[in-house]
Amino acid sequence: MRSRNPVFSREGSFTRENQYAGFGTQTAAQPGRAQGDPYANNPYGNNAYANNPYGQQQAAGGSMTDEQLAEMYGAPSAGPLQTGRMTMDDVVARTAMTLLTLVVFGAVAWFAVPAENFALAGVAAFAAMVVGLVVSFKRSVNPALILTYAALEGFFLGAISKAFNTLWPGIAIQAVLGTAAVFAATLIAYKSGRIRVTPRYTRIGISIAIGFVILMMVNLVASLLGADFGLRSGPLGIVVGLIGIALGAFFLTLDYAEIEEGIRYGAPEREAWRAAFGLTLSLVWIYLEMLRLIAILRGDD
Repeated sequence: MRSRNPVFSREGSFTRENQYAGFGTQTAAQPGRAQGDPYANNPYGNNAYANNPYGQQQAAGGSMTDEQLAEMYGAPSAGPLQTGRMTMDDVVARTAMTLLTLVVFGAVAWFAVPAENFALAGVAAFAAMVVGLVVSFKRSVNPALILTYAALEGFFLGAISKAFNTLWPGIAIQAVLGTAAVFAATLIAYKSGRIRVTPRYTRIGISIAIGFVILMMVNLVASLLGADFGLRSGPLGIVVGLIGIALGAFFLTLDYAEIEEGIRYGAPEREAWRAAFGLTLSLVWIYLEMLRLIAILRGDD
C-alpha cells in the first residue's frame, strides 16, 4: 500500500511498495518467518539481529548458556544511535530545525524588505516552490535542500506577512496564533482517537484537496485575465478560507499517521527530515490560508 500522504508517497519514503522502505515486503531470504508475526514483514527488523550470535543460535534450535543469558540481559537497550532508526525525538528535533530556519529568514525579510516590494517575495516563493518539488520527488533525503526550502519559504512568508500587517496591524501574530491553535487541536484530536486516518478518510480528503487546488488555479488564471469569481473576498471567500484551513489540518493528520507508521516499522533515522518537511508544508499551507481568512474578516477595518 502506498503512503497516504502525497509528501511521503514517492519512491524512497514511507511506502510499502519498494525495496528501500517497503514496510510490509517479505523477502525470499526468510522462508521460515511465521505468518502471524507482526514484525515478519519489516525489512528494517529483518537484519537487526543478523550479527547476533544469540539470535543465530536460537534460530538454529540451540540453547543459550548461563553466561550468554547473563550477558544478554545485562547489555544496554538499543537506542536510536545503535539502531539507526527514526524516533519521535528525531522528528521533533528536525522539525524544530526546519521551522527555526523558516522563522529566522522570515524575520530577515520582515526587517529588510519594504512592505510594498513584492518582487523579492515573488522570487522567493517561486524558488521555494521549485526546491519543494525537487525535495518531494527526490528519492533520497537531502537535509540541505529541506533547509533551503525552509529558508526560501520563510523569506516569502516574512515579506508577505509584513505587507498584510501594514494593511491590517496585528494580522501576522493573529495568523501565527491561529496556525498554532489548528496544529494543537489537530494533534489532540488525532492522539485521542477522534480522528482516524483510514483509507476512506484519506481518499475523500485527497479528492477534496485536488478539487480545491484546481479551483484555486482556475481562479488565479481568471484574476490575471481580469475576471473575479469572488473566491477570496466576501462570504464565499470566508467559506473557501475555512475549507483551505480544514484541508491543512487534514494534511497534518496524514503527517501524524505516516510518522507513527515510520517509527513503528523502523524507518531509517534520516527519514525524520522527510517528516519535518511534510509537517512544514502543512503548517505553511495553514498559515497562508489563515492569513487570507483573517484579511477577509478584517476587510472593513
